[in-house]
Amino acid sequence: MSSNVAPKQVKGVLNRIIRFCLERKLIVALIFFAVAVWGLLVAPFDWSIAGLPRDPIPVDAIPDIGENQQIVFTEWMGRSPQDIEDQITYPLTVSLLGIPSVKTVRCYSMFGFSTIFIIFEEDAEFYWSRSRILEKIASLAPGTLPAGVRPSLGPDATALGQIYWYTLEGQDEAGNAIGGWDPQELRTVQDWYVRYALQSADGVSEAASVGGYVKEYQIDVDPDAMRAHNVHLKDVFTAVQRSNVDVGARTIEINSVEYVIRGLGFIKHLEDIEDIVVQVKDSVPIRVKDVAKVKEGPALRRGAIDKEGAEAVGGVVVARHGANPLAVIQSVKAKIDEISPGLPKKTLPDGRISQVRIVPFYDRSKLINETLETLNTALIDEILITIIVVLVMLQHLRSSLLIAGLLPLAILICFIAMKSFKVDANVVALSGIAIAIGTMVDMGVILCENIVNKLKEAGEHSNSLEIVYEATTEVGGAITTAVATTIVSFLPVFTMEGAEGKLFQPLAYTKTFHSSPPSSSPSLFFRPLPIFSSVGNESAMDSHD
Repeated sequence: MSSNVAPKQVKGVLNRIIRFCLERKLIVALIFFAVAVWGLLVAPFDWSIAGLPRDPIPVDAIPDIGENQQIVFTEWMGRSPQDIEDQITYPLTVSLLGIPSVKTVRCYSMFGFSTIFIIFEEDAEFYWSRSRILEKIASLAPGTLPAGVRPSLGPDATALGQIYWYTLEGQDEAGNAIGGWDPQELRTVQDWYVRYALQSADGVSEAASVGGYVKEYQIDVDPDAMRAHNVHLKDVFTAVQRSNVDVGARTIEINSVEYVIRGLGFIKHLEDIEDIVVQVKDSVPIRVKDVAKVKEGPALRRGAIDKEGAEAVGGVVVARHGANPLAVIQSVKAKIDEISPGLPKKTLPDGRISQVRIVPFYDRSKLINETLETLNTALIDEILITIIVVLVMLQHLRSSLLIAGLLPLAILICFIAMKSFKVDANVVALSGIAIAIGTMVDMGVILCENIVNKLKEAGEHSNSLEIVYEATTEVGGAITTAVATTIVSFLPVFTMEGAEGKLFQPLAYTKTFHSSPPSSSPSLFFRPLPIFSSVGNESAMDSHD
């Protein structure tokens, strides 16, 4: 059946878009497919799409509301806080104040070290600020700091960078804790094996050691023996310092063969220290063992880690600034699985074999997965509620399914916008998506109800495309205005600064992305088409020329 009804002249940008999508279904379907695939590739969920490289949105449990800061740490052992303040903190702070985009500088002088927190403006790029600090430190005038004092820059991480804590424990093959390792042994394994391996994982800024005892050579001088040999403490210190070094000399040629002469002096055993000559008197060498006792012992420490009332040894993994915390944790776990078989083991007196294992006690990925699960649950609940409400109000199954099907697509479009605007996924940002779901459902219900009523009123022999177009444009402007009103209401949030802006702006962004007119266009483009056959007009589309 053909119709002689001429199409109406299209006016307005929105009406032209609606008309184009109703008449170019293939193009709309291709756009729909491309948007869906793009959204899947950048979605923050831990999905694996075969054959397609994923670049997910960085996801964390909570937003990072910390300031844009860098830390400069300077150590000067044995000095009082006043000496640290006068000779390190003050001159270094005055020099760092001249760095561009610095907002404020906060300083702490403690016994033996100085910590300077440099707060930059929010628009200052993170790694640009680090390079400026390093340039300033390298260009300090001679004599600004005491001899031998060298400031160091903190890790390239934020205050929320600590994403993974673990301890080292001795376990049997079944995973039962049986001990057998003292804190010094565990700390040695952590410092020389585990820490280096985890620090090489993707996205890790630093893997720091916590607890245990650092093994060192200790020389306990005997004052009476030193007095008897007329040896001063400085003599012992200088002799040990000069002996622990390798030196190179010239080469000699013997029988047409060239030999390189070297002096090997690096200390490897306690006996090497004991045999160091401090002085020679009357052709008799006075060695370190004559005036002191040499032994292995723990270095002085000022902190410890406790686990269930017992001292433990472990470490903390810090994620790099801008890295995806969930991806970093997965990389760290993969590295742990790789190095675990090679961790040291020993046989205990009772015959059991104890092997060092890495046991996590803080893993932020659990909290992150719970945050993502909240969005999944909210989306599923909203879809079910939408289907039930539309069925009760409109008594139209296809309309309810189409409205519910819009929600996943709108969320994927929101993920694309979040990736483009560099908005990280966290509990606040995902809350904005959950809030905007209600707006999307309202738009779909209004649009579908108007289309269904118009088709019922038109009868069987009417031009369905024109009726759908008329019904859509009739409420399209009002829907767009209503959505724009909700967006305008969030404009004050975008003007927030500091911690407040970092906390609430992700919600405003995702709410705007999810409920903006471009993201609502699928409801205008797709929903009308499958409805026609469900309102008693099976061959209505055949009437359009």
